[in-house]
Amino acid sequence: MSDPSGQENLEKIPVADALGSLSVDAEKGLAGDEARQRLEHYGPNALPEKRQSLAARILTYFIGPIAFMIEAAALVSAFLGRWDDFIIIFGLLVFNAGLELWQDLKASNALAALKKSLASQATVLRDGAYRTVDAAELVPGDIVKIRLGGIVPADLRLVTGDFASIDQAALTGESLPVTKKVGDAAYSGSIVKQGEMNGLVIATGANTFFGRTAKLVAGAGSVSHAQRAMFEIGNFLIAVAVVLALIMVAVQVYRDIVITDNWGVADALDIVQFVLILLVASIPVAMPAVFSITMALGALALSKQKAIVSRLASIEEMAGVDILCSDKTGTLTKNQLTLGDPIPLDASDPQDIVLVAALASRSENSDVIDSAVLAALADPEALKAFTVTKFVPFDPVSKRTEAVVRDTGGRTMQVAKGAPHAIVDLAKPPDDIVKKVDQSVMELGAKGYRALGVARSLDDGKTWSLIGILPMFDPPRDDSEETIEKVRAKGVTVKMVTGDDTAIARETARQLGLGTNIIPAADAFPKDMDPDHVPESIAESIEKADGFARVFPEHKYAIVKALQRRGHLVAMTGDGVNDAPALKQADCGTAVSGATDAARGAAALILTAPGLSVIDNAIDEARRIFGRITSYTVYRVALTMDIMFLVVLSTVFLNFQPLTAIMIVIMSLLDDLPIMTIAYDNTAVSPRPIRWRMRRLLGVSAVLGFASIVQSFGLLLMGMAVLKNTAAQHYFGLYDESHLQTAMFLQLIAGGHLLLLVTRTQDWFFRPPYPAMPLLVAMVATQALAVLMCGFGWFVPAISWTLIGWIWVYLLVWLLVLGIVRIATERLMDNRLARRVRNTEILNAPLHSGGLHRN
Repeated sequence: MSDPSGQENLEKIPVADALGSLSVDAEKGLAGDEARQRLEHYGPNALPEKRQSLAARILTYFIGPIAFMIEAAALVSAFLGRWDDFIIIFGLLVFNAGLELWQDLKASNALAALKKSLASQATVLRDGAYRTVDAAELVPGDIVKIRLGGIVPADLRLVTGDFASIDQAALTGESLPVTKKVGDAAYSGSIVKQGEMNGLVIATGANTFFGRTAKLVAGAGSVSHAQRAMFEIGNFLIAVAVVLALIMVAVQVYRDIVITDNWGVADALDIVQFVLILLVASIPVAMPAVFSITMALGALALSKQKAIVSRLASIEEMAGVDILCSDKTGTLTKNQLTLGDPIPLDASDPQDIVLVAALASRSENSDVIDSAVLAALADPEALKAFTVTKFVPFDPVSKRTEAVVRDTGGRTMQVAKGAPHAIVDLAKPPDDIVKKVDQSVMELGAKGYRALGVARSLDDGKTWSLIGILPMFDPPRDDSEETIEKVRAKGVTVKMVTGDDTAIARETARQLGLGTNIIPAADAFPKDMDPDHVPESIAESIEKADGFARVFPEHKYAIVKALQRRGHLVAMTGDGVNDAPALKQADCGTAVSGATDAARGAAALILTAPGLSVIDNAIDEARRIFGRITSYTVYRVALTMDIMFLVVLSTVFLNFQPLTAIMIVIMSLLDDLPIMTIAYDNTAVSPRPIRWRMRRLLGVSAVLGFASIVQSFGLLLMGMAVLKNTAAQHYFGLYDESHLQTAMFLQLIAGGHLLLLVTRTQDWFFRPPYPAMPLLVAMVATQALAVLMCGFGWFVPAISWTLIGWIWVYLLVWLLVLGIVRIATERLMDNRLARRVRNTEILNAPLHSGGLHRN
C-alpha cells in the first residue's frame, strides 16, 4: 500500500494501478478492519487545527513597546499610591486589549469556515456493502459514491459510472462546472451538480487539495504596518525618555552629593518619584487607543458603505495599497454565463436559434448553460407553444442534449444543442458550413468564449439542420471598468488573477482595459517552487504582469507574497475557498459579496454589495484615517519631546523644576484624552498611496518638537527674567516661582492643542479642511478647563488673568511660527526627495549617442 503523499502519481497513473497501489477492490471496497488500521495510520479526514486559549490570546495584547511602557507607568503609579492616575492608565490598557479581542472574536475563524465547506458524511463501500459514515472516518483506499447535490468528501479518482458534472469554482476559480469521467480526479469540497459516480479516495485531511489550501491559510498573515509603526515610535520615545531621565538623575545626584554634600533616602525617593512621573507623562498612553478608536470609527463609516471590517488594522493598510489583485469570476465579472450575438447558419432570425436551443434545455436542472440559453429568449412565452414529449439529458459521450417537442398544431420537431463538433457530426452539413463552424469556434476561442452548436430535425431525426452557433461568455460587471479607472487614478495598479483559461482571462482583461500581459500560472511557477520563497526572476515577471490565468491557491498566495517582498502593499479580492490563503496573506484581503465562509473568514474586509465599487470608497476612507493617525503621531512625539527636554534642560541648566508632579499628571490627562476626538477629524484625501515613512515622520516630529522646546524654554527664560524685575512682575502679573510653574503648565496644555492644529494638515492650519466639530469642541473645552484651573487655583497655584492673557498672546504668535516651520520642513523634505528621484532616473537612464554620456 502506497502512502498518499505520492498523491500526484495516484492522480495520473491508470485507475487499475491506483486501485492496486492502495490494495482495494473497486467492487467490494476495504474491509472494516483494514479501514480502522488505515484510520490509525493516516489520521482522520479532517483539517488539523491548533487552538489558542483565550488567556494566551489576551496575553498577546499586552506585549510590545507601547504596551510595556503603559504597564510600567501603571505599576509606577500604583507603587507611588497615585491610584487615580493608575485607574486611568490601566483603563486605557484594558480598553486597547478589549478592542483587539472584540475584533478578533468578530472575525470568523478561517479554518473553521473551511471546515464548514467539507462534507460531514459520506457513502462508502466496505465489506461489499454501502454504508453511511462520518466523512472524517474516510481513509485512502476507500470507495465512495458521489451523487447530485453532494459534496465530494475527499480527493478521489473516479473509477466507475457514466459521468459527473462537478462545480469546483470555489477551489480552482473555474467559472463553469467541469464534466468528469472515469479516471479523472475530483477534489474534496467541490459540489456535484449532475450525475453519479464511484471514486477511489487517494488523499484525506491535510493531504487533500482542500487541506493544502487550509495549510496556506493557517500559515498566511502579515504583521500590520500600524503595529510596526507603534513599535518604532515606542522605541524612539523610550530611547529619548530614558537618556534624558538618566541625564537628569545624574545631574541631580551630583548636586546633592558633591555640591551640597546633603544626601539621604528622602532625596533619592524624591528624585525617583519625579523621574518616574515624568516618564509616565512622556509615554504616549493614549496612542494605541487613538489608533484603535480612529480605525473603529472608520470601520463604522465603511459599514454604511456596504463594507464590513473584520480586522481594524486593514483599514490603515488599505491607505498604502499600491497593487490590487482581483479575482475574475464573480468579482470583475458577473459569474453569470451569458449568450452573445447568435451566429446564423441555416436560420433567418437569430432568435430562432435561441428558441431551438431553449427547447433543448430544462430550467429545473439548474444547469448554467441551460439557464443562460433560457435567459436569452426575447419572448419566454414562445416556449408555451411547444410541449416536450421526450428529453435526453447531456452526457459526456454524445456531448449534447436532445428533445422531442410538439407544437400546438400537432407537428413534431427534434431539437439538439451541444459541443459544436458533436452537432456537426449529428447534422452532417456541407463542407463550407463545416469550415464556417470551425472558423467561428476558433475566433470565439481566441476571445475566450465558449461555443454551443444548435440543430433541429423536422423528419423525426432522419436529417438534421445545423441552424447556428451560440457564443457564451461571463460578461464583466457593469461597474468594473469604471471602478478600475478610479482606483488607477488613485495610484493603485490592478492585476487580474483567475483559475480560468488564458484566452478567457486575456479577453476579459482587454474589455476592462487592464492590459493583455496575462501569464499562465503553469508557465510562471515551477511545480516544486516554495510559495514562500519565489525566485527573483519570477517575482519580477509577477510585478510586470497584468494578470494571471489557470492559477491554484498556492499560486495566488505566492503572487501576493512575491509582490510584498518587492516592497508593495497588496490588496487581494476574492470569493472562493481557493482565494482564502491569498486573502489572509494580503495586507488587505477583501471578500466580495457572495463569498464563501472560508473567504470571509480569511479576509480583513468583507463587501456586502456586489462588485468592486466599494473598494474605491474604502481607499478614500482609509487614506482619511491614515491622515488622522499620522497627524496625532507627529503631535504626540513632538509634545513628548517638548515636555521631556523642558524639564531636563531647566533642571540641568537653571536648577529649576518647571512642573510639579501633580501638574504633570493632570497635563498628561488633559493633553491625551480629549485628543481621541481626532478620530472624527476632517482630513484631506491623498491622491496617491500613503504609508508609514518613519524617517520622514520622526524627522518632522523632531523639528516641530525642537521648535516647541524653543517655545517653552523661551517662555521659561522670559518668566525668570520677569521675576528679577519688580516692575515687570506687576506688568505681567507674575510674582514667584510657583506662579511660573503654573504658567508653564498652561503653556504646555494650550500650546499642545494648538500644536495639533499645525500637525493635522500639511498645509497652513487656517486653510481647509477645518477641524471637525467634535475635535474643536474637545479642544475648546480642555482649554477652558485649563484656564479656569489656573485662574481659580484648582490643583495648581492660581495666577492672574493678566498673565493668562499674555500667555495666550505668546502662544498665538508661536502658532504662526510653528506653521511656518511645518511648511518649510515639508517642502525641504519634498525637494530632497525629488532630487534623489531625479538623480536615480539619470543614473538608470540608457546610454545612447544623443543622450547622457557617463564615464
